[in-house]
Amino acid sequence: MPSLPDVMTPDAAALAAAAASHPAPEAPHEAALAPARAALFEFLTRMGDTTLVLGHRLSEWCGHGPVLEEDIGVANIALDLIGQTQFWLGLAGEVEGRGRSADDLAFLRDVWEFRNVLLVELPNGDFGQTIMRQFLFDAWHVAMLRALAASSEPRVAEIAVKAIKEAHYHLERSADLVVRLGDGTAESHRRMQAALDLLWPYAGEFFLSDATDAVLAEAGIAPDPASLRSAFDATVRPVLDEATLAVPASPFAQKGGRRGIHTEHLGRMLAEMQFLQRAYPGATW
Repeated sequence: MPSLPDVMTPDAAALAAAAASHPAPEAPHEAALAPARAALFEFLTRMGDTTLVLGHRLSEWCGHGPVLEEDIGVANIALDLIGQTQFWLGLAGEVEGRGRSADDLAFLRDVWEFRNVLLVELPNGDFGQTIMRQFLFDAWHVAMLRALAASSEPRVAEIAVKAIKEAHYHLERSADLVVRLGDGTAESHRRMQAALDLLWPYAGEFFLSDATDAVLAEAGIAPDPASLRSAFDATVRPVLDEATLAVPASPFAQKGGRRGIHTEHLGRMLAEMQFLQRAYPGATW
C-alpha cells in the first residue's frame, strides 16, 4: 500500500533553495546607509588609530625627556591625543554596531586592522626627530579638524570642535621648537634637517585619497584629504624657512598605513601596548 503524501511537512530542501534564491529584502533605508556607515567607520578608525599610535609613541618619552619641562610637555600631549582617541574610537564602535568599545578597538585588534598613517608609528628617534614628526602631524591635524568642525555628521563636528583647541596649542609648541632647534647650533640644525629628510615622504600619506574618502566627501562628512595640502604647506613651509631647513625636493610619498599595510615597527609597538589586555582579557583596576 503506497504511503499518503506528507502534506504537513514541507520539502525543507526545496524551501531552503527557494529562500536562498530570493533573500529577504533589506530595508531600503538600511541598505542605502550601509556603504556610508562602512566608510564612516573606516574614517573614524583612521582618525582614532592615528591619535592612539602617536599618543603611545609620545608616552614612551615619559621619564626620558631632555629636560623636565619637555618631559612633562610631551606627556601632556600624549594624554591629549589618547583622550581624542577615546572619542574617535568610541564613535567608531557605535557606528559599527557590533558592541565593541573604544578599548576593544584599541587593544583587541591585530596590526593589519589598524588604519593609522605610517608617520606616527615610526620609532621616536632622537628628540629632534620626535619634534619634527609632531610638527608635521600638528600642521595636518589642525587643517583636518578645522574642516571636520563643519562636518554634516554632528558627532564628528562635535569631536573636532573639542579637539581643535588642543591641536592649536600642540602646533604652536612644536613649530616654536622646530625653529629653535633648526636655527640653533650646528648640531641641532644637522639633526633637524636629518629628521625632515627622513619624515617628509611620510607626511605625503596624509593627502592621499581613496574610495572611502570619496564617499565621505560626497556626504559632506569629511574633506577630501588632497584638499588639505595647501593649508598644510601654508603652515609648514614658513616655519621650516625660519628654521633654515630645506624641504626635500622629491614628491615621493610613503603609503599603506590607511589601508592596513604597516611597517615592522607597529607590530612591535602593539605587542607592548596590548600585552596586558591580551594576556588577561577583561582585566580592570
